[in-house]
Amino acid sequence: MAAMAASQALGLSTHFASLSVQEPRKKLASISSSTCGSVLRCNALKAGVPMPRRSVVALPVVRASTSEAAAAVVESPEMEERRALEAWVKQQLPGGFAAARLNGTGRRKTAVARVVLVEGSGKIVINNRTAQDYLQGNPLWLQSVKYPLASLGYETKYDIIVRVEGGGLSAQAQAILLGVARALIVANQANRDPLKKQGL
Repeated sequence: MAAMAASQALGLSTHFASLSVQEPRKKLASISSSTCGSVLRCNALKAGVPMPRRSVVALPVVRASTSEAAAAVVESPEMEERRALEAWVKQQLPGGFAAARLNGTGRRKTAVARVVLVEGSGKIVINNRTAQDYLQGNPLWLQSVKYPLASLGYETKYDIIVRVEGGGLSAQAQAILLGVARALIVANQANRDPLKKQGL
C-alpha cells in the first residue's frame, strides 16, 4: 500500500503501480503496441501465446555447367576491343617491351612511360587501350603524345605502343612525349637536332 501511495504521489498511473513482479503477462499487456516491432507479435505476447521460432528452409543449389556459365557471360564491346588491342600488342612485340628495337623511356614527376615504335600507320596504344580512350579524349594530351612524330613528319610512319604507370594523366602524357622522342632518336641519330630545337 505504501508503494501505491508513493507512486500516486509521483503522478504515476495506478495501473502501473499495481503490477507486481509475479505478473509478467499483465506487465507485457500494459505495453503499448507502438513500442513493439510487430503488431502480431505484440498481440501474441499480450495473449500469452508463445511465438514459434522461425524455421529456415534450405533451397536446393542449382549449379550451371562451365559451358553454360561461359555462354551466359557476354563481353561488352569495350572489353572485346581491349582484348583485340592486347592481342595486337603481343603480335607486334613477341619478345615484350625489352626486346623491341626502337624503344625509349620517358619520365615526368612520378610517371614512367616505356615507349616502342613499330612500323605502321600512326596507331597509338597506351596500356592496351586506344590513346583517345586512355587519355579521356583530352585534345592537349593527345596532341602532346603525337608532337614528336608530327614535328618530324612521321605521323603515319610509326605505330606507338606504350606501357605507362604512376602519376596523373597529364604527367603520363608528358612522359610518353619524352619516350617517343627518345625512341625516334634511337631510330635515327639525325633526329636529335630537330627534336632538340623543339625543346625535346
